[in-house]
Amino acid sequence: MPELRWQKSSFSGSNAGGSCVELATGAAGLRHLRESDDPESVLDIDVAKLGSFLLAVKAGELDHFS
Repeated sequence: MPELRWQKSSFSGSNAGGSCVELATGAAGLRHLRESDDPESVLDIDVAKLGSFLLAVKAGELDHFS
């Protein structure tokens, strides 16, 4: 995978040692997600699917999984 520029979630705060969600923009409309404490495990997702996922999270549609 080429070098990606990772951006941490704004909800991560200033806790540099904590677990943070990070996002990077890739080629061909892909976005890459990872957790900072496991940077080698990367989820690749297209923009439309990521948008649908985020809307579902915000609407509480996935709350039953917690």
